[in-house]
Amino acid sequence: MSKRVLQGIVVSDKMQNTVVVQVERRVLHALYHKYLRKYKKYAAHDAEGVCRMGDVVEIRECPPISKTKKWEVISRKAGSGASVPGAEKGI
Repeated sequence: MSKRVLQGIVVSDKMQNTVVVQVERRVLHALYHKYLRKYKKYAAHDAEGVCRMGDVVEIRECPPISKTKKWEVISRKAGSGASVPGAEKGI
């Protein structure tokens, strides 16, 4: 059985070895036939502690690490705004 892989944005990195990742999915409304954005937050294990707020990451399902951590960070996408040096200054 394959494990689910999701892509999202890190919204919190204040914990040790844990990041909170917000994942967006689009759902078609049954009556109005418009797409709605639905969001869910997942606590993911970041073993190396390299993810920062605003980073785009991929997370994968894993055996439970704690009460809320059932996901692990598998890759960090380059080009996210918060990880580029000088992005705050507009350089």
